[in-house]
Amino acid sequence: MTRKPESGNSLPPAKAAAALRTHRAQIDKLDVQILKLINERASHAAEIGKIKNEHGTDVFTPAREEEVFKNVLEAHQKMKGILDEGTIKAVYRELMSGSRALQKRVRVAFLGPEFSYSHLAAVERFGQAVDFLPVESITAVFEQVNRGDVNLGLVPIDNTTDGRIADTLDMFIRLPQIRICAETRLRIRHNLLAKCEPQEIRRIYSKAQALSQCRTWLGKHFPYAQIKEVASTAIAAALARDEPGSAAIASRQAAVNYGLRILFPDIEDVPNNETRFVVVGQQRCDRTGNDKTSVMFRVQHSSGALVDALEVFKQAKINLTWIESFPLRSANASGKQQYMFFVDFEGHAEDPKIARTLKALQEHCAEMTVLGSYPAAEASG
Repeated sequence: MTRKPESGNSLPPAKAAAALRTHRAQIDKLDVQILKLINERASHAAEIGKIKNEHGTDVFTPAREEEVFKNVLEAHQKMKGILDEGTIKAVYRELMSGSRALQKRVRVAFLGPEFSYSHLAAVERFGQAVDFLPVESITAVFEQVNRGDVNLGLVPIDNTTDGRIADTLDMFIRLPQIRICAETRLRIRHNLLAKCEPQEIRRIYSKAQALSQCRTWLGKHFPYAQIKEVASTAIAAALARDEPGSAAIASRQAAVNYGLRILFPDIEDVPNNETRFVVVGQQRCDRTGNDKTSVMFRVQHSSGALVDALEVFKQAKINLTWIESFPLRSANASGKQQYMFFVDFEGHAEDPKIARTLKALQEHCAEMTVLGSYPAAEASG
């Protein structure tokens, strides 16, 4: 029997075991130091909470949270840290989530149930130390916020494959007092989940948007399967678990939660499929220097009215990042269809140039509402 030669850099077993013990002992010591610092940090957060409570300040402060991320990532780069930046952000997201909970337990509504993409986006935005409330519709999220039953809500607003989320835009029109406080962008990776083998699949369940984002793949690989729309991808996963011959399009997390196999991963038709979610509430957000403002407005039904309104941004050299038109439920006095326009652009409403631009825009509009200014989210990985 020929013995496999050892690598020139490998340690003998006894020395390797000793080296492991040494490194693990150092990790144990560092863990105690890290724990001490985490608790020291938390004590300062708790004191901040007392000050906020005395002055009625909001516990959720997106501008400050973005500042923390910016500071720690810059420090991480300077020290040439070896951890991935995503890992650093995840650690600090949970630290801030736990610190926020020391100040006040935040209640957040989202389009449920758990393990839907809205749930994943909510966790990505707020961390785990939050009281999440899954509801059955985007309308219910807005209503929960409007009644004050929750502090905040999270809803999808647009997708890079399918565009606008109509229910969200409709609710901003119906409840214009609700503001956008923050945003988060989630990379949407669709997977075909099932307990059965691919050849046994007769029905495929998912939310309408998920089915739309995978329609080419489905037509190619499962042309004879029944395609059935349900309220969420998580509900689809539950049906795939319970019904023989059924599959679901949902997330990897849903596969784990519902005990399903991932038969085919990443089946979305368009690479880098991403959904933008917004946090809605009653509060305003401070400037960060990397902000975005959202506005909805309606112009008179006359030739060139929309062009005149948009010309305001060109003259001010303000970059538009998103624009959508949305039909209103009621026609104007002459019976013609009316539209509300939704626009996102770079800058904060408190910036002098933005304030002047908004004033100029209002002069061209039959009605205008500033939905909010908030930190611009980075593209998801």
